[in-house]
Amino acid sequence: MQISYISRQAILDKNHQTLGYELLFRDSPEKKFPEIDQDIASSKLIIQNYFQGDIQSVSLGKLAFINFTEKGLINKYPLMFNKDNIVIELVGHNSASERLLKIVKYYHDQGYQVALTEYDLDEKWDVLFPYLAMIKIDIAIINAQRIRPVLDRIKPFDIKLIAEKVETNYQLQSLAEIGFHYYQGFFYNEPEIIAGQTLAPIKSQMLHLISETFNKPINYDRIAEIIGQDVNLTVGLLKLVNNVTTDTRVEITSLKQAAAYLGEDQLKQFVTIIALSKLTTNKSSEVSKQSLITAKLMAKLANESVFIAVSDFAFITGLLSAIEVILSMPMDEIVKTMPLAKPIEDALVNHTGLLGKLLDLTTNYITGKGENIQPLADLYRLDANFIHKEFVNASNWCKSLGL
Repeated sequence: MQISYISRQAILDKNHQTLGYELLFRDSPEKKFPEIDQDIASSKLIIQNYFQGDIQSVSLGKLAFINFTEKGLINKYPLMFNKDNIVIELVGHNSASERLLKIVKYYHDQGYQVALTEYDLDEKWDVLFPYLAMIKIDIAIINAQRIRPVLDRIKPFDIKLIAEKVETNYQLQSLAEIGFHYYQGFFYNEPEIIAGQTLAPIKSQMLHLISETFNKPINYDRIAEIIGQDVNLTVGLLKLVNNVTTDTRVEITSLKQAAAYLGEDQLKQFVTIIALSKLTTNKSSEVSKQSLITAKLMAKLANESVFIAVSDFAFITGLLSAIEVILSMPMDEIVKTMPLAKPIEDALVNHTGLLGKLLDLTTNYITGKGENIQPLADLYRLDANFIHKEFVNASNWCKSLGL
């Protein structure tokens, strides 16, 4: 069985606010574009959009950056998407031909945003500037300092510059000073760990709340005790109980009663949203969304094949999978502060055990990287269409939370 799926990578501004996601068709677990015709890849992406889920779900309501070759543009593939939802990325061009100019002008006049990729700073591209919304520059190929002479040429057209292959936050700050507006790479999911850093009391409290909520059986006394230590948590819980009541008036006399009234599923969702919002900064909000999607997808996959043996641990493992990035602390230090089951600790710290395999498969699937997706999917007999469908469902669920 061969996996085919959509790889997604965030594009953020200097404050780590998400502009959108570049979506790419993948037919292998490699990070690179598959060895197939790019027009076929775009076609498959469109098919996945219509038959396996909405592109807007995968991009969480943000802009979807999609690659189109000249042939795809001539065939008017972009017109299958709402102009407000996508950015057309030009790929496979080595010069600004007269035909390409007409094509780009056409989509510009139709109201679509067009981004030039594979930009090499040559003046031959200047003719496209009036019709471009963005230019992407691969800083692994082109030294960012070389962009300075180009800034005056693009300034009259209000073109936004996107730096690709940004790997560290230090790079981001340097690129912002040069004049870049947006950034794409893995810089946002690498922890900046500070030696000797300890958890603030409120963060430690939130981690304990997450742990207690996902324990079996749930200790409602302990949960009520933790929630009672924070006014905002208390108010949030009572408001939620009020929202879920129907015609019957419920008189809540204790936080334990309120938590029990919600039931396990709604209580877990409440805790997930509240706890992550208190742990998250602007810098880590994108990572938090990915953690939520990972958690939801892991929970679904855990009901398939042998993963059912770790289904009780799947959601919380996915939820905590990027906590070291959110808190900027080593994972092994974080788990010491939480009463987690041994399989969860092993999966989070060492990626070992059946739960660790499920975590790797899920995170690598979502980000489009890693070499173990295909063998793991084959080993556990997971269907590619099922994984993609549940990924879209998880993205929709995350989007519905309004984070």
